[in-house]
Amino acid sequence: MVSKPQGFYQRLQELPLPAQQAFMAALCERLLPNYMLYEQTTGQGDSHTLRTVLSLVWERLNVPNASIDFARQAEKLAECEPPEEDDSFGARRALDAVVSVSALLDTLQGDSPEAVLDVSRTSRAGVRAFIELTEGEVDSQALALIIRDHPLMADENDFQDAVLEAVSEPLDKAAMKAVRELGRNGGISNLGLTLDEVEE
Repeated sequence: MVSKPQGFYQRLQELPLPAQQAFMAALCERLLPNYMLYEQTTGQGDSHTLRTVLSLVWERLNVPNASIDFARQAEKLAECEPPEEDDSFGARRALDAVVSVSALLDTLQGDSPEAVLDVSRTSRAGVRAFIELTEGEVDSQALALIIRDHPLMADENDFQDAVLEAVSEPLDKAAMKAVRELGRNGGISNLGLTLDEVEE
């Protein structure tokens, strides 16, 4: 298993909570296209609600005293999960997006110190699973090297590093907007997928 140096996670945990939340929100933005692809190809899911909940999070980050009922949003979010019986790769990656936004909501409703690490690891684990899926049958040692050197994993690590740097700066509205734009990543997900790829 390939993991980032401990220093990365330590820095994440030492960030003030609003910076951690901005980090998580940016990663969630980048997971959204995977969910939307799942919805588009299966007819299951509700990306509109997922997007709305994430937009409300950004609103709260920009306006800390904005009155938003995040407990209600968490209920709506639970309804966005793919059906339990769907164990497809697409469903698991769609669930990653829901679980990550849910972890972010937890931090807005109370104490959830591990959430930022969970979201970071969920995004990396999705990339790792995608590489495993596309590489086919290879032994675990060879696979570990393939994952470590894979362009998608390098891109994931670079992306998380860039977001960490961005949220380590003072976060005024302009900076927050830039972090959100960074998260959107031109519509390309952490798996290198965009919605255009399924639009025939």
